[in-house]
Amino acid sequence: MIKVLIVDDESWTRDIIKAFGEWEELGMVIAGEAEDGQDALRQTEELEPHIIITDMRMPGTDGVQLLQLLNDRFPQIKTIVVSGYDDFQYAKHALRYKAMDYLLKPVDPKELNTALLHCKNSLEAAPLDRGAWSLDLDISITLGTYKQLVKSHYNELNKEGAAATLTQMMNEIERNGNGKPAMLEQVIQEMLLLLKELMIANSQDSDGLNTIYGQEVLESCTATCTFLTLYYEEALEQLILHRKFKNKLNLDEVRHYMDKHYAESVTLEQLARAFFVSKEYLSKMFKQEYGRNVTDYMLHLRMVKAKEWLLDETIPIKAIAEMAGYEDITYFYRVFKKHFGIAPGEMRKNSEV
Repeated sequence: MIKVLIVDDESWTRDIIKAFGEWEELGMVIAGEAEDGQDALRQTEELEPHIIITDMRMPGTDGVQLLQLLNDRFPQIKTIVVSGYDDFQYAKHALRYKAMDYLLKPVDPKELNTALLHCKNSLEAAPLDRGAWSLDLDISITLGTYKQLVKSHYNELNKEGAAATLTQMMNEIERNGNGKPAMLEQVIQEMLLLLKELMIANSQDSDGLNTIYGQEVLESCTATCTFLTLYYEEALEQLILHRKFKNKLNLDEVRHYMDKHYAESVTLEQLARAFFVSKEYLSKMFKQEYGRNVTDYMLHLRMVKAKEWLLDETIPIKAIAEMAGYEDITYFYRVFKKHFGIAPGEMRKNSEV
């Protein structure tokens, strides 16, 4: 098992990381928790973790010092930075000390698991001596928007849309002069990690996803685009065949999909298209099986999660709203009060009595 050490002086952040990580699916286990860099170094020597997830601002030995010491003394350990501060200075330190990823609080579950998968693949590829790569901030920023588009196209089973988005992405990377092999390596790794995440979320077997490729794939943006498009199209064809030609609608798969995407804007129409049934049929069968229609089930998932997080008074309500999929905190308050008959702040206050 891959051992993970979580370092953060805020217990709620550690709890959220523990709750959001798909540890069993990734073959990982949380080996320990530390409140500052000094404690993290002590536990690193004792526990020998493979991955360390660390905050940047901590009392005593902070994240910057910890990353420097880890880079000097334990270069084989993969690190993920989690920061509540969108500060480029911290991002530069993360780059300098070869962090595998840089995530902002509140932690997004998908970004966290993508970063963990990135670390896992890098650990497993180490014997091949390809060399671990650290993120380039400009590339990561460029990929951010395109990743969201690719996700949407994938979940809607839109092969043409996914291919067009990958082409647009690589064209922009080429225009920006970022077509060097080292940068294309990062693009491939990040996009294959995204593909693996999407396959897992759609109940596909991703174990056979071969992430070993030759140097020719890194020769140009066009070669990289062709390589990535092939992988995405093959995975989508596999998913389409599975959904389209099976004998009956598998409601467990539908519910699993919703459980994985509760923080996103998933509509009945999108679900029906993704599972090759009419929205009327899906709505009827889902309610018959689970006693709630699709919209109510998604709302219920969000509210249950929000209530769980609300019981930890150290988590700001604004962060809870964002993690539950609500960018507008005022709307979150209205929905929460309508669902539970009490405002989030009142429920938190009552739980303290």
